[in-house]
Amino acid sequence: MNRPLDLKATYSLEEILRFLPHRSPFLFVDRVTHLIPYKSIVAERLLRADEPHFQGHFPGQPIMPGVLTAEALAQTGGLLLGLSDAVMGQGEAVSRIFFLVATNLKFTHPARPGDMLIMKATTDTRFSGLFRFHAEAFVGRNMIASGALTLATRDLPS
Repeated sequence: MNRPLDLKATYSLEEILRFLPHRSPFLFVDRVTHLIPYKSIVAERLLRADEPHFQGHFPGQPIMPGVLTAEALAQTGGLLLGLSDAVMGQGEAVSRIFFLVATNLKFTHPARPGDMLIMKATTDTRFSGLFRFHAEAFVGRNMIASGALTLATRDLPS
């Protein structure tokens, strides 16, 4: 039985794993540092040099692929919804999975091993099982990606 979470400042990896089906090497959120239920979220990911994508993208000049930055932002959006359900007492009533269905992101700077990737998502629009977010990724004060992404949800069988 999953108990509802308390609204607090930081959510750990252990708590994140309750809401994301992703696991290493495809989990791109380490912790959540800010949550306003159903409105906004801030999450972090320390980019480690031993991550598989850095080995081939690109040797000698490793950068995080843009598609993985988009995936990290999508996971952040999914966490906004999942954590919001949990802190608002709907954690057991709502059990769902989110799928990235559309992106419109602009990439301006690369993220490299050793960087702390800061991801922000703000709820924009909801229509039936579709959720649109404004999303931004930062390294330090540099915005590296921004734009819109859309997630679709599907309830999981009980």
